[in-house]
Amino acid sequence: RQQAGQQKAQQRRQVGDSMAAAAAAPAVNGKITTAVAPKLSAATIDPRVVKADYAVRGEIVRRAQLIEEDLQHGKQYPFDKIVWCNIGNPQILGQKPITYLRQVLSLCEYPQLLDHPQIGNLFPSDVIERAKVFLSDIPGGVGAYSDSAGALVLRKQIAEALERRDGFPANPEEIYLTDGASPAVHYMMEMLIRTPSDSFLVPIPQYPLYSATLVLYGGQLVPYELDEEAGWGLNMEHLQAQITSAQQRGLCVRGIVVINPGNPTGQCLSKENQQDIVRFCEQHNLVLIADEVYQANIYADNCSFFSFKQVVREMNSECPLVSLHSTSKGFVGECGRRGGYMEVINFPADVHEQILKLASINLCPNVSGQICCTLMMTPPEEGQPSYDLYVQERDAVLGSLARRAATLVSGLNQLKGVSCNAAEGALYAFPRITLPNGAVEAADKLGKPADWLYCSELLDQTGIVVVPGSGFGQKKGTLHFRTTFLPPEEDIEGVVQKLGVFHEAFLQRYGGL
Repeated sequence: RQQAGQQKAQQRRQVGDSMAAAAAAPAVNGKITTAVAPKLSAATIDPRVVKADYAVRGEIVRRAQLIEEDLQHGKQYPFDKIVWCNIGNPQILGQKPITYLRQVLSLCEYPQLLDHPQIGNLFPSDVIERAKVFLSDIPGGVGAYSDSAGALVLRKQIAEALERRDGFPANPEEIYLTDGASPAVHYMMEMLIRTPSDSFLVPIPQYPLYSATLVLYGGQLVPYELDEEAGWGLNMEHLQAQITSAQQRGLCVRGIVVINPGNPTGQCLSKENQQDIVRFCEQHNLVLIADEVYQANIYADNCSFFSFKQVVREMNSECPLVSLHSTSKGFVGECGRRGGYMEVINFPADVHEQILKLASINLCPNVSGQICCTLMMTPPEEGQPSYDLYVQERDAVLGSLARRAATLVSGLNQLKGVSCNAAEGALYAFPRITLPNGAVEAADKLGKPADWLYCSELLDQTGIVVVPGSGFGQKKGTLHFRTTFLPPEEDIEGVVQKLGVFHEAFLQRYGGL
């Protein structure tokens, strides 16, 4: 009887479900029709996902991953390893972690070590005390959810660090810890793009995260070209012309993205140029997204980093500003930790509530990344046991990066048909390449840009992975590629040499210049 009763109950539920579906179904010629879901394929998912493109991990990179698997299984290529110059991922190319960060993180990950009788011999005293503070003030430690904006103790410490950097107070309630800088961009685009006419000014060349997120959220990219002949400078007259043109086409420009130091171009903005940008934002009611993840990577003696937060405060500006930072870059290079933050100032309180809601939907950023980000912003102080080693490791990484940048740029500028501006900052060179007509025609037959063909054959012949300039956007009629200068210092000369041999052969193969 019990089984029969269960069957009848199941039948009643099925009838009820059918009636509900029929009630919700559209009527055609008085008859109820039912909508059947299409078969799953790329053609039946959101076309914005299909359209979005992220060149730094695009087609060439995917092929490089397959080649690397082949090499591991003994298949023969003209090279013995893949050299990953496509993305700013320092530790995959041998950069060592900063000891202080890893020591504090290890104690936070495994607090039982603090009870070890030899703990004082294993870790410096400042590391031990730092870990104890984090563990006591982060409820549940690294294995529990934190506040959606990030653990308060960490946001307070970052706020104090920002005040030391900029000379102006920072509010922990305006700081949102994120899994790297990328989620902050998603939050802003998702929140600010309302209709297909909403748009953002984005530099060309640009980091393709911005073009991809604009596509995903249904907005439009309004390009402003950086001037390669002027060291990738930002021309305010051109910027004004671009926003005027966009507005005349019916677009509503909501904000502007500025990457400083530049990616992929490596230029550093002057404070005067930053002030012009802030005034431009005030004039047009724009939200300024300041991508400042390379702020520690400054190599040119005549360049300095000034945060947009400092510039906005010095000007007493009410410009809405979102400043981004990440543990992935600088000299820290902890990409896999996915640590980062955004500081959001001059936003109304009710908009902050919406940002927090978006963060809450994701519950919280990963807590280990939050701690790593805080350690990046609050390193050991002079006089503490960890200070000397920290400074030694920091200076060694930055000094080596500066030398590698100079070596790479010098080598590129010796190649026929190649010109490359100095890398004032960041982790990349973005050389301009002139290619034979034969290469352009061969690429056209493949339905690809000529710089894609160049980068594709570079991978096939040398194992070096770089990204076509077309993936970042470039001035019409020009070709480029982006390469990091992250291979170890002892290898960078070999990378330049291999690139030079390939380049000469490529030019000859396609008819020369």
